[in-house]
Amino acid sequence: MNENVLKTGTTTVGIKCREGIVLAADTRATAGTMIVDKKAEKVHKIMNNIALTIAGSVSDVQLIIKILKAELTLKDIKTYRPSTVKEAANLLASMTYQNIRKMSMLPGIAHFILGGFDDNEKRHFHLYDIFPDGSLTEIQDYISSGSGSVFAYGVLESDYTAKISVDEAVELAKKSVNTALKRDSASGNGIDVITITKDGIRRLPELRVNEEAI
Repeated sequence: MNENVLKTGTTTVGIKCREGIVLAADTRATAGTMIVDKKAEKVHKIMNNIALTIAGSVSDVQLIIKILKAELTLKDIKTYRPSTVKEAANLLASMTYQNIRKMSMLPGIAHFILGGFDDNEKRHFHLYDIFPDGSLTEIQDYISSGSGSVFAYGVLESDYTAKISVDEAVELAKKSVNTALKRDSASGNGIDVITITKDGIRRLPELRVNEEAI
C-alpha cells in the first residue's frame, strides 16, 4: 500500500493517567492545501463512558461514528448493560478494517483513538489505537495520530510520566498539540480537549491559539 494513503492532516492525542483518560485534537480541517474549516470537531463523545478522536477522510469518519453509536446503543438495549470499552474498540476496528478495503474510487481512510471506562464499580480505564488498516492496539501511556503526530510525540516522550494526573495530562495534551500546530500546516486554529474520569466525560472550553505563531 502507498504510504501516502495513510497520511492524514491533523493532530490528535490520547493520554492515559492515574484517574482517567485525556483526549485532544486541533480544530483545522483541510482539503489539500486549502483550510476548509477552522472549528472542526475532532473529539467526539460516543457513549456516556466512551469518547474518541478522529483523523482521516471526513465523510468516512462521520459515517463510521454514526453507525458505531447506533450499533452500541442497540447492543446495550439487547444485553441490558452498557458496552465495555473493549467491545466498542473491537467493533470500531472491524468497521475500520472493512472501510479501507471496500471497492471505491476514493480510498477510505479513518484513524481513531478511543478511550473510556467500563461502567461498573471498579471504573477500569482503557485507551486504544485503531489504525486505518483496522489493527487494534491497547495503549498503556500515550498515543498520537495525524500529520502533526511526529511533533506531538516529541513533547509526549519528554514530559509524560506513569503517575501523571488528569490535570497534568490536560496541560501535556495542550502542549503537545500546540507544538504540532507550530510546525504542521495541516493542523491549527484551536485545541479541543475531553477528559474521561470516574465522574464521566467532560469537554473543556476550546483553546484558541495565536495563528500568527503557527
